[in-house]
Amino acid sequence: MIRRLMLALMIVPLSLQAAVHEYRLANGMKVVVKEDHRAPVVVSQVWYKVGSTYEHDGITGVSHALEHMMFKGTPKHPAGEFSRIIAELGGRENAFTARDYTAYFQQLHKDRLAVALELEADRMRNLRLQPAEFDKERRVVIEERRLRTEDNPQSLTFETFTATAFQASPNRIPIVGWMSDLESMSIEDLKAWYRRWYTPNNATLVVVGDVDPQRVLALAREHFGPIAPFDLEVPKPRREPEQRGVRRVTVKAPGKLPFVVLGYKTPNLKEAEKEWEPYALEVLAGLLDGGASSRLSKNLVRGQQIATSAGAGYGLYSRLPGLFTFSAVPANGHSLEEVEGALRKEIEKVRKELVSDRELQRVKIGVVASAVYEQDSLFYQAMQIGITETVGLGHEVLEEYVERVQSITADQVRQVAEKYLQEDRLTIAVMEPQPLERGSRPRGNVGGRHGG
Repeated sequence: MIRRLMLALMIVPLSLQAAVHEYRLANGMKVVVKEDHRAPVVVSQVWYKVGSTYEHDGITGVSHALEHMMFKGTPKHPAGEFSRIIAELGGRENAFTARDYTAYFQQLHKDRLAVALELEADRMRNLRLQPAEFDKERRVVIEERRLRTEDNPQSLTFETFTATAFQASPNRIPIVGWMSDLESMSIEDLKAWYRRWYTPNNATLVVVGDVDPQRVLALAREHFGPIAPFDLEVPKPRREPEQRGVRRVTVKAPGKLPFVVLGYKTPNLKEAEKEWEPYALEVLAGLLDGGASSRLSKNLVRGQQIATSAGAGYGLYSRLPGLFTFSAVPANGHSLEEVEGALRKEIEKVRKELVSDRELQRVKIGVVASAVYEQDSLFYQAMQIGITETVGLGHEVLEEYVERVQSITADQVRQVAEKYLQEDRLTIAVMEPQPLERGSRPRGNVGGRHGG
């Protein structure tokens, strides 16, 4: 296994240096093409710079609701025809909404790319937003929220946790929206949101696969080029004020397993005081939660057997600063307080002690190898380009990732842990399970088509 990971560490620069071509149409739409000729397949994605962090109270969830409505047809292509055409061509398509973006994708044979672009260009400005269809889809979204969040104790806890950690930052807004806003949402809300954000100068087309970049550019000009741009309003900053002490919240919900989550305010790649800090935080996340040999798994789950699961996470590619999170489920016979204490001990270790050279090298190999294996997926390659472009970093940062991670020292890992994993930046949420009603059971996440 170590030999395989070392090989991955050696070959990743070659994988990430595949040709990437960047263009800008006259109407402001950006086009990014990455060649990958391993199979006659292409992934096409259209990314809009709009998601829940662009929303405000009263219309939360509007980005996600609009994503659902994007499959309801245009005068040229009635409802259902988009999906039917792609399926008949042997492709697959769907969409997803996140905090910083909404994206629509197709994966199909390279010879069918023109069809996907024609369909996407058509619904960029010609969507039919009909009240009757919206009323049906709004009920779908309300049920989605009920199943995925309100009937899912861990999701409900994370939502409450995030809304507690952030006061001014729109990170506090759930992607699916608050229930009261969904219930009062109108078709006019969607129409205004669609007119404001679904415009070529607020979109990026990402194409990855067995393609000729000049041919992709010609198709983009043919299908998206005629669409007129729209004046964009720059969102107000809504910066998060300095946190001045630990915040703690308890969620009580029907369920079987207690749950604890801790989060510390941390910078992203755009906001860090020093450019190496996000990469050190990335290595720190790998140290704590990078597989079976990571510290949380080794010490809390297998060692002390105090938790049935424990993890940590950090994201350096985002529009706004976020959180470095820890979560755990206590094992039978152990309390939430014990698990929280065990997590805090692991946090205190990384704040005060240097990681050994051997462990640091293992973590780096694992972090980089993960990036290598992800390059096997055309979809993931396009995803990484789309995310970095849409949050304002540019796809070029992807080429720096390996070198930046490899350059991180043990002292830099300790420095970011000491600087950012401190009490005044901490928010804690615990889920205390309540008795289930007779005949009911806790529900997990429920997938749904066009419900990203």
